[in-house]
Amino acid sequence: MKYLPEEYDAKGQLRLPFLFWLILLLQARTCLLLVMAGASRQQGNDLLALFYPDRQSFWLGMALGIPAAIGLLLTGYRQRWPRLWQSWRHVLSASLLVSLLLQGSSLLQGAFPDSPLPLLLTLFDLLALFWLQTQPRLRDCFLPEHQQVE
Repeated sequence: MKYLPEEYDAKGQLRLPFLFWLILLLQARTCLLLVMAGASRQQGNDLLALFYPDRQSFWLGMALGIPAAIGLLLTGYRQRWPRLWQSWRHVLSASLLVSLLLQGSSLLQGAFPDSPLPLLLTLFDLLALFWLQTQPRLRDCFLPEHQQVE
């Protein structure tokens, strides 16, 4: 056994690292912003306009956040849909890569943001992609042999 028994949950699955949950929230940031805007009815449009001045970037952010939102739901169905779960790490990585490519192309076109927040989010996306690909425990969470404690 590669991991201690305490690192498995009651279902016998290897526990997902805390940083994985933060990455999912980072990727689904536009979806979370939409929920927050919906909760604050009067200021909802102002809140969305603050973070996404053009609607195209909002819809693009929503599309890139869908894999993370589905990933949040799939964590509870790891044993029920193991093949889908095994491939989801690659789906999340591809979503981050597309996001980074779009952010990089916008920077190369000279669309430098007024605030440092988009650059900071780009750095976080880059770190998240690196961590998703290199962290051994997370990789093992997506492998079927670590889904059940023996």
